[in-house]
Amino acid sequence: MTRRAALGLIAAAALPGLLGGCASAGNAAETPGPAAALRLGYFDNVTHAPALVGLDQGLIADALGNTILQTQVLGAGPAAVEALSAGAIDAAYLGPNPAVNSFVQSAGQSLRIVAGAAGGGAALVVRAGITDPSDLAGATIATPQLGNTQDVALRSWLATEGFETSTTGGGDVDIVPTENAQTLALFQNGAIDGAWLPEPWVSRLVLEADATVLVDEASLWPDGTFPTTVLVVRSDYLAAHPDTVRGLVAGHAASVDWLTRHPDEAARVINRKLTADTGKPLPDAVLARALTTVTFTTDPYAAAFPVLLLDAVDAGTAKPGTLDGLFDLTPLNAVLAEAGGAPVSAAGLGTE
Repeated sequence: MTRRAALGLIAAAALPGLLGGCASAGNAAETPGPAAALRLGYFDNVTHAPALVGLDQGLIADALGNTILQTQVLGAGPAAVEALSAGAIDAAYLGPNPAVNSFVQSAGQSLRIVAGAAGGGAALVVRAGITDPSDLAGATIATPQLGNTQDVALRSWLATEGFETSTTGGGDVDIVPTENAQTLALFQNGAIDGAWLPEPWVSRLVLEADATVLVDEASLWPDGTFPTTVLVVRSDYLAAHPDTVRGLVAGHAASVDWLTRHPDEAARVINRKLTADTGKPLPDAVLARALTTVTFTTDPYAAAFPVLLLDAVDAGTAKPGTLDGLFDLTPLNAVLAEAGGAPVSAAGLGTE
């Protein structure tokens, strides 16, 4: 049994004792009623395809009605949390670990997860000559940012393999948080030995830099199911503008539905949005490979979050705390019910 599988059983058994009282989400600074604007952050990653498709197809803007949609491309989860905390954006697609860290650090005041977006699509890729975990002794491995979801996953996995790491560098394996595009260049130049990344960067290193997959993160989770991207909203924005957030969630759900119903068109639409944002499309082979590893879903896989918190605490990137109130899936389940869909569970970590 993998460490995460074991932790999942422990977390499920300990859940009632782990959780405390429900946190308040209100802030009098917001004006009640529909919002004039919603500022949404996302990444140009395949794991953020619901954002890419929702923006390209106008699904999110249409669902928001008269609320003006403003968008911002971000680089990694901790950067998105900083923008949320500073009030620079109102909602964001981001990885689960930065969401958890923000929630715990703010004593439940900062944000709410209102939907899942993607699962899967993350792996450790390495250079030629590394074929076994023992070969990583003394290696240098990149992650997108300290404390982001892939960074925590790498540190947690290395610990199960008997390696010590440090959040300040060094250790048995040196982990260097690095922007994804730079990681590709560093790997091609032989400056790093591998990287734990989300898609499409896994596929880019495999197809453009001859990397091989040493660990598919799906192998570490029961049934291969784990959250990679969620949709979060600032707590005060949610409290002041619940109808606007419901519109955002409706547009997001429509994007996930579009991806499910149009698999043959997904690559073209995703690439069109990536080109609009970055000026350069992904190679067809890279995008095709990446899409085979990612599942798009509105389910945030809430039961995994106590495991993610334990991993982050053990890795030294988060503090212990309660996750009670992390999820508000009420708007999502209302949208799903209207469409005749089944409700999504908050696993006892919030409202649904």
